[in-house]
Parts: sequence; C-alpha cells; structure tokens
Amino acid sequence: MAKKLEKYFIALVPEGEIQQKASAIKEDLRGKFNLKYALKSPAHITLKMPFLWNELKEEELIKPLSRFAKSYGSFSLKLSGFWHFGNRVIFIDVASSSELKKLQTDLIKFSKLDLKLVQELSDRNYSPHMTVAFKDIKPKLFDTYWDYVKNLRFKEKFDVSHLAILKKVEGSWKVLHQLPLGSA
Repeated sequence: MAKKLEKYFIALVPEGEIQQKASAIKEDLRGKFNLKYALKSPAHITLKMPFLWNELKEEELIKPLSRFAKSYGSFSLKLSGFWHFGNRVIFIDVASSSELKKLQTDLIKFSKLDLKLVQELSDRNYSPHMTVAFKDIKPKLFDTYWDYVKNLRFKEKFDVSHLAILKKVEGSWKVLHQLPLGSA
C-alpha cells in the first residue's frame, strides 16, 4: 500500500460562543487590514505542532490518541486579552494552567514514544495561545494592527472536554476527529 502523507496537528478547539467570538475577531482583522491567513483554521490552542502522517493509516493515529485522551480529566481554561510574538503573530492570551501544561507535556512524550513523531522545538518551548493573525502580517504595519487589537476586549472561560485532531484539506485546517477526555 502506497503512503499518502498529509498534515495533521492536535489542539484544543473551543466550540460555541468562544469559537464565534474568536472567529469574529479574525473576520474583523480581514475586513480592516486584509489579514486572512488565520481564517484557514478554526480558533484553537495548539498542543502538538503540525506533522506528516499516512492518510491511509488515520485509524492508527486516532485510536491511540483516543486512549491517551481518556486518561485525562476535563478542566477549565481562561482566555484574557491579547499579546504577540514579536511582529509576526497576534493572539488571544491563555492564562497559565497546570492541567494544560501537564496535558501538553504528556502528549508530546506520547507522540514521540508511541506515535514516533518528531519533537519540534516549539513542542518543547510551549507557550499556549489562540492565534488571530499571523503569516500575512506586514512588519511595517504591525504597530497599526497592534494599536487596533490591544484595545479589543476578550475575556472568556471554557471547559476543555476533548482534544481535536485537525487535518489540512485543500489549504485549510478541518477538525478530523474529536477525542473526548476521560471525564467528558
């Protein structure tokens, strides 16, 4: 059987009102500044950076990750305000959470040992955030974007009840599978 490598990543993808509010901010940035790259994925908090996987063996990704997810309980996360990585990424800030840090650290170990995935530098230097603009940010205009975004309000709390596997399909990221946490 031939390999058909596709891109995947693992994230927390809030639903409902938080997804709508975060998506509305992305749409607002598209309308005001033509920043649209972040619209290629639902609002999310990445846990495992994008990786290649044989599409013909997706079940061999889903099943072990489902078992992994079931070993963790649900928890709450707070999102509050905006920040940025240099002049290249603008994001909604995620409050520090010991549950999130443990989940991400354990997922990276699991991904390396059980799924044989490469550990990326950003997997090790984890800084949880929910991106609203990146890639198409023009450095010369960053201050203009930031002056606008820093005055927006975003303060939400959501219950994390599942992980999501996202897959790149025709240039955009789509949720392939939801993985319920053990107590979800």
